[in-house]
Parts: sequence; C-alpha cells; structure tokens
Amino acid sequence: MSLAMLSSSIKGSALKSIRVSAPLRAATAVSRPTSVWTSRFYSTDKENGAKESESQDKATNATQAEGAEQPKQDSTKSPQEEALAAKDKQIAEIKDRLLRTLADMENLRQRTSKEVSNTKEYAIQKFAKDLLDTADILAMAIKNIPAEEIAESSTNTHLKSLHTGVSMTRDELLKTFKRYGVEAYDPLNEKFDPNLHQANFQVPMPGKEPGTVFDVQKIGYMLKGRVLRPAQVGVVQSTD
Repeated sequence: MSLAMLSSSIKGSALKSIRVSAPLRAATAVSRPTSVWTSRFYSTDKENGAKESESQDKATNATQAEGAEQPKQDSTKSPQEEALAAKDKQIAEIKDRLLRTLADMENLRQRTSKEVSNTKEYAIQKFAKDLLDTADILAMAIKNIPAEEIAESSTNTHLKSLHTGVSMTRDELLKTFKRYGVEAYDPLNEKFDPNLHQANFQVPMPGKEPGTVFDVQKIGYMLKGRVLRPAQVGVVQSTD
C-alpha cells in the first residue's frame, strides 16, 4: 500500500513538473523567435544600407572619374582638328600680314601724292629765288634816286623816265611773282620773328620797344606759305 502511494505521488509530482515546465517552454519558444527575427531584421537593414552606401560611393567615384577624365578628352584632339587649327592660325597670320601691307601701301601712296603735290607747288622755288636778287636791285635803284630829281618841278626828264621804267619793271616782276604764289612782305615796325626775319644787327633805341624791327635792308618773300627768303632786318636792342 505504501509503494502504491509512493508511486502515485511520484507520478503526481512528475505531472506537476511537466505542467509547470510546459508553459515556461512555450513562453521561451514564443519569445525566442521575436528576438531572433528582430536581430535578423536590423542586421538585414544594416547590410542593405551598407550595400546602398557602397553603390552610391561607387557611383560618385565613377562620376568624379568621368569629370576628371573629361578635360583630358577635350584637350586631346584628333589629327584633323589639329591640322584645322594650324590652318586657321596660318590664315590669321596671312591676314595680318596682308592688312599691314595694305596699310603700308596706303601710307606710301599718301606720302607719294603729297610729295608730288609739293613738287608741283614748289617747282619754281629755285627759279623764283634766283630772281629775288633782280627784284632787290630794282628796288635799290628806285630807292637811291633823289626825290627832288623825280618831282614834278624837276626838269630832269631823262631821270624821270628812267625812274618810271624801273618802277614799272619792278611792279611787273612782283605781279608775276604773286601770280605763281611768291609774295613779298615788309616787317618794318613789327615784332621780330626768328622764323620770318634774319637779324643782321641790333641797336639800342630809346623810346622803342626792344625786339622791334626798325630797319629793313631786304624785304622777305613767301612761296605759298613757306618762307622763300627771310627778311634781313635791324632789331631794337634791350637796354637791360
């Protein structure tokens, strides 16, 4: 009887232990998959993120590589492009030379035209300058005839006729000069100008402004605005 009770008690305790441990195992079985799937989920996300970042890095590196290689591709020209660039440079140089040559030719044409014009205008310069001495001699002859000998009351008709003929000759010569652009100028009482006058002597003269022409030995002549011969004059000297 005691053995039966002992065996029944052992069976009862074994059943209790089975009943108690069953829920614990079930709870353990239920809770364990959750943690496992959670860890697996996070690890999968991390792996996917790493893969995505790795792919993005690769794409960025590829883009940078393309950008770095782009100038090399631009700087690298084909033989046809190099030949075309060389031809363009050669054409530009030839055009520049042509423009410079045309400018030089135009300057030469203008200088030649000006020289031809000056030659035409001043062709009589030497001839007119040689005749100035004749005009000076005629003026000297007229100046040296006494005024009383050519007055109306004078009976010296021969000298009067000579004076008239010499005066007419000189006047006609000056008219001819003027017709060809040669004009006389008398700088008496004018300010001395070294470009127009030649000072032969200087004399201090009270009452006259220094630097003024007070005597003209030979009048000057101009040929179309150019000095053919400067006037030979005497100038008032400063007393300072």
